[in-house]
Amino acid sequence: MSERIVVVGAALLDAGRLLAARRSAPPDLAGRWELPGGKVEPGETPEHALVRELSEELGVEAEAVARVPGEWPLRDPYVLRVWTTRLRPGSPAPEPLQDHDELRWLTPEQIWSVNWLDQDIPAVREIAASWSAP
Repeated sequence: MSERIVVVGAALLDAGRLLAARRSAPPDLAGRWELPGGKVEPGETPEHALVRELSEELGVEAEAVARVPGEWPLRDPYVLRVWTTRLRPGSPAPEPLQDHDELRWLTPEQIWSVNWLDQDIPAVREIAASWSAP
């Protein structure tokens, strides 16, 4: 069995809203929405990778808050793990700098209004369920 490579996803929450990012590349994913993030590099913790990826992709300063329960298979050997994250005080507003052409803040009522990537749907379901929890 090959070593699994962790891909981190950010459930970036602000004022009761979740940030969704629309892919601009590669062509087979373009136009679909995802939780921003990326691969954990060798020697990096998942939380550090999350902060780095959000800085590169969105130009924000963020911090991981808590891991969303579960892990979801992507193309072998990748596996997706998601953390709730928040912007640090004083962080610039997110902008689509890399791999995305649009960002959207979604309220709980709007969470299914975008065409999520198939592999992100189980994580988004977990986030939606935690929103409605007391």
